[in-house]
Amino acid sequence: MEIPPKSPDGSEKSPQSKELITSHTGSTLCMSSRSESMWTSASRSKWDIYHKPVIVVSVGAAVFLFGIVITSLSYFLPENKDVYKMCGPAFLSLGLMLLVCGLVWVPIIRKKQKQRQKSQFLQSLKSFF
Repeated sequence: MEIPPKSPDGSEKSPQSKELITSHTGSTLCMSSRSESMWTSASRSKWDIYHKPVIVVSVGAAVFLFGIVITSLSYFLPENKDVYKMCGPAFLSLGLMLLVCGLVWVPIIRKKQKQRQKSQFLQSLKSFF
């Protein structure tokens, strides 16, 4: 790997820096930002909007039920009783936390959707007048 010679005054730039300057990273970054989707009028399906909270609620419910099973095993199986008593409540609390987070996420998304609709309505009014 050969390093290109630099001029003494530092005015000459390396090919890598020229490539970075001339590339269109700034424009592609703005185009791929999340805020752009707010201004597009393409409607999204319910699954596209709510798939993340549904997945979090499902995983939380599964972990919560697994915690119930592990905790109940400590009462029915005499061997490894201490392990079940330690792991069961941990899974219960983790599952409950995920379940509540997913359930709280849904009203937040609904509120954002209403704000987005109001914003689009106001933008259409501005363009009309």
